Amino acid sequence: MLTTFALTVTFLVLFYLAVSVKVVRQGYQYTIERFGRFTEVARPGLNFYPAFFYAVGRKINMMEQVVDIPGQEIITKDNAMVSVDGVVFFQVLDAAKAAYEVSELYVAIMQLATTNLRTVMGSMDLDETLSKRDEINARLLSVVDHATNAWGIKITRVELKDIRPPADIVNAMGRQMKAEREKRALILESEGLRASEILKAEGQKQSQILEAEGRREAAFRDAEAREREAEAEAKATQMVSEAIASGNAQAINYFIAQKYVEAVSQFATSPNAKTILFPVEATQLIGTLGGIGALAKEALGEDAPPPSPPTAPRRGPFGQGPA
Repeated sequence: MLTTFALTVTFLVLFYLAVSVKVVRQGYQYTIERFGRFTEVARPGLNFYPAFFYAVGRKINMMEQVVDIPGQEIITKDNAMVSVDGVVFFQVLDAAKAAYEVSELYVAIMQLATTNLRTVMGSMDLDETLSKRDEINARLLSVVDHATNAWGIKITRVELKDIRPPADIVNAMGRQMKAEREKRALILESEGLRASEILKAEGQKQSQILEAEGRREAAFRDAEAREREAEAEAKATQMVSEAIASGNAQAINYFIAQKYVEAVSQFATSPNAKTILFPVEATQLIGTLGGIGALAKEALGEDAPPPSPPTAPRRGPFGQGPA
């Protein structure tokens, strides 16, 4: 009997000790209650709390968690209906507050995020809701985190997963985007044409300037050549005049012969004449050339007989006048 009683007592003691030992897993914290009243928080590891006097109240997950915000139909400031869904990331910092300050923590966070999402997006236009997601996330994070401070949790991030406007608004936005792109394309094309015309005008202007400068330089060169030619002609005329004034009549024959030779050479080089009939005698040309030779000899200081007078021209079969 004593052995049986001892075994029974030993079993009861071991069972009591086993029930009194609480093992808390990493990432969790347990609230400990004494006769239903919160006393302390059990940390991860092995904890001993006498059974029947202490009990585990709530098992709180201390890791970062996520709550889905279900799709919501929200009316924006400009009366556009959009469908929005998102997620909220949070972490429990105070296990006691999270266990006893709010009932149904996940439901409370979801409802709080939903109502504030409607408030924030309802105060914005459709274009702002589509283009300012970061601003919406920041405003939601600030509002929801401030409201959940009393629950011992920290809202780390609020993200909008999707914003879905109605189909007709999506089509209108597509047409608007297409019109904007076509407008930009036309503007760029017109600017390109404008730049091209400007460059072409600048090129023509520069070409005309260079051409005018070329004509100016050519005119200047021509004027300078004519001026030098006139100076040479004036100098030659002056020398001839001085020779005539000194009694030398051969200078006149020199100028006449020069003009005569130039006229004959022009007839010879004419592209339209193949056969030329001169109504003059060759003796006149020879006499003129003889005058030129006499003038040259006189200029060299040699004595030259006076030139023979030219013979009278003979009339040819096509000549006019008396035979």
